Amino acid sequence: MTDSRIRQMPGTQPNEYQKQQMERRFGMFLHFGVNTFGNVEWSDGSIPALCYQPRQIDADQWIRTAYEAGMNYVVLVTKHHDGFCLWNTKYTDYCVKNSGNTADVVMEVSQACRKYGLKLGLYYSLWDRSEPRYRQDFSGQYLDYMQDQLTELLDGRYGEIVELWLDGAWDRARSDWQLERLYDYVKRMQPACQIGVNHTVGTDFDRPGQPEERYLPAACQEGDPLRMFPSDFRLWDPHMCACPDPKLYTYQNNTYYLPFEMTICSRQGFSWFYSNIYEKMPFLDVKDTVEKCRIAFAARNMVVINLPPDTDGRLVQSDIDHLMQIADGLGTRRGQETRQ
Repeated sequence: MTDSRIRQMPGTQPNEYQKQQMERRFGMFLHFGVNTFGNVEWSDGSIPALCYQPRQIDADQWIRTAYEAGMNYVVLVTKHHDGFCLWNTKYTDYCVKNSGNTADVVMEVSQACRKYGLKLGLYYSLWDRSEPRYRQDFSGQYLDYMQDQLTELLDGRYGEIVELWLDGAWDRARSDWQLERLYDYVKRMQPACQIGVNHTVGTDFDRPGQPEERYLPAACQEGDPLRMFPSDFRLWDPHMCACPDPKLYTYQNNTYYLPFEMTICSRQGFSWFYSNIYEKMPFLDVKDTVEKCRIAFAARNMVVINLPPDTDGRLVQSDIDHLMQIADGLGTRRGQETRQ
């Protein structure tokens, strides 16, 4: 019988879709959800859906800001580890349709991206702390549950999805996740979608836990083994890439080319979601951030800067001002005109 699985081909040069991703290079990360209203970075699925009640979803402001800063794509958190979904999924009640604001955030962002000509990427947590099947029947019903939700996100209703961020695979062995199955399934729906799994380099193939520090991005060496695979690019937030950054890694005696996407929080303290103390946190130094971005771009890597919407569903103006200072330093800032 012919093997019909979609595989990532070994090679020492980027493929067509990797080249497109590397050319996008600069994007915005958007962390928003029930955690925003619980004043926490992580939650366990116990915050009631009705607590999520933004006054509006001003996706136009979010994406217009990214456009004006010279960004070419956004990555939206669709579901964090708590399991709360920002779209109208039919596979769990823990989502916006049962919340204090029923707007489909993924659709709002998708439409705004089309308006401003930006590409859309999605973050999806593999770990779901609200879903009983995660604990009760992981290898059966839970993997089916993930596949069903990824179908909703990638079947075309939200348009082209250029990037899929998979995160939260920390408390199970690498082999449990059946990444080959998920990779194949996503590629059948959207072949150009670039898939990344957080913490993709390291030797801890079959046990839970973090890889050793030897495999932090800054210490990576050409030929290092891949831990989470298949994937199209490397992730290890909040670390930056090595300089120079090796692109060739190994898995099962094959060599693969993988660029790196660096994640940056706007403020000190490693804070992704907005909270009632967020605006009291100091900003990252603009010059230092600009230098890190330049290093990443010179190494043909990508950078996403996180700006979290607040409880009104809008970006904080001081975050926007800070981002524009970074954009001015990079020389990426676009004009203020609005696309119709």
